[in-house]
Amino acid sequence: MSYGVDVIFKIAAIGIIVTVVCQILKKSDRDDIATLVSLAGLVIVLTLVISMISDLFTSIRDIFGIY
Repeated sequence: MSYGVDVIFKIAAIGIIVTVVCQILKKSDRDDIATLVSLAGLVIVLTLVISMISDLFTSIRDIFGIY
């Protein structure tokens, strides 16, 4: 799979949305929910990155003929 700049924009958009929601929640004294939103954003971004790393290792395995 070919990953371009769109992945960077997706990660940046998720970061901006999470930041705005967290700021709104912190201003309304909902720090516990803001922490959960931050963790959810982190999990979403890590899921994107882990799938990309998996594709990278699959490509490396195909290139070098491992397995």
